[in-house]
Amino acid sequence: MPVSHPTVYEPLTEQGAISLAVRLGLFPEGTPLACREIGDGNLNLVFRVVDQQTKKGIIVKQALPYAKVVGESWPLTLKRAVIESNALRTFASYVPQYVPKVYYSDESLAITVMEDLSHLQIARKGLIEGKTYPLLSQHIGEFIAKTSFYTSDFGMNQQEKKQLAQSFVNPELCKITEDLVFTDPFFNHETNNFEDELRDDVEALWNDDKLRLEVAKLKRKFLTEGDALIHGDLHTGSIFASDEETKIIDPEFAFYGPFGFDIGQFFANLLLNALSRPEQQQEPLFAHIDKTWDVFATIFSDLWRTHNVEPYAKTEGLLEDVLHHTFIDAIGFAGCEVIRRTIGLAHVADLDGIEDKEERLQAKRYALRLGRSLILQRETLSSTKEIRSLFAQTVLAATN
Repeated sequence: MPVSHPTVYEPLTEQGAISLAVRLGLFPEGTPLACREIGDGNLNLVFRVVDQQTKKGIIVKQALPYAKVVGESWPLTLKRAVIESNALRTFASYVPQYVPKVYYSDESLAITVMEDLSHLQIARKGLIEGKTYPLLSQHIGEFIAKTSFYTSDFGMNQQEKKQLAQSFVNPELCKITEDLVFTDPFFNHETNNFEDELRDDVEALWNDDKLRLEVAKLKRKFLTEGDALIHGDLHTGSIFASDEETKIIDPEFAFYGPFGFDIGQFFANLLLNALSRPEQQQEPLFAHIDKTWDVFATIFSDLWRTHNVEPYAKTEGLLEDVLHHTFIDAIGFAGCEVIRRTIGLAHVADLDGIEDKEERLQAKRYALRLGRSLILQRETLSSTKEIRSLFAQTVLAATN
């Protein structure tokens, strides 16, 4: 759709978002429109433009040239807006039911215009409120399985895969993950953010050479293994949900990475929510972890047997080896995510929102111990059921 626009980047205003929607013809001519900036993330402006009569809307998202959480002292590439819109379109070619529709994108202004999902709720907020989202893990497992398989060397021609991977080279956003997930929390780094009462626990983690070695191995996997196009930031704040529907948003961190990374990120955020709940209310989170892996493994295996383009696919044991290492990596990546969300730069409301200070500190101590256990014991776990046992052992050991 040819649309005239400024060639020089400038941040949108609410009126600018309305003007864009009018130029694009996304509403009938003469429609009374209202707009509000609703973004609460760290990297972008997000506007909701709404027809005041029908209440139907669109979302206009614009990347900022810096991280909102820090300010202009932390510059960021605007290319991430192109990465995001292209990732959404790529994912939509395999699982359109799980991503918002993209109506328009503009590389020079770093803008993506997409479907309004305001009838849904951010999953993190709902989980904190105690909602269970019965289909969440079914949908996330299918999303990861299909996007992982079809964008891998097993699901598409290897040369085409290499060309696709080139379009998702994402060094600036990957650098954020490399630093904030795999590096800074394990060193005395200025970006870390934690309560003074946790200092002894944190310093013990920094001085744990055994842990540091295993995190280094996991970071190496993130740096070097380009299995498939991954979302790259698949936490519960990047998911809209209801009891019947699930939509994955914000894939601006998308790149070709390890099969297990998105699974691990999702697992970690379910575990962080479990840590914020009384024991008798934790079961739905563990059930989601079980279901996510079961659905992922089942669908990935079915696609492997029916749509594989790799001549070695029928070799006995190869599928099992891929799934085995994906599971181990997911557990390790989950451990890194749990730790970084506890003491790193970007926290989660699941823990920070615990009102009682002592309960909040205790939950964070459990999180550090759980993250460490997931990383160090990842190769000893053979099923998601054992994550429950590890969780219980970590809390029990901490209380004795």
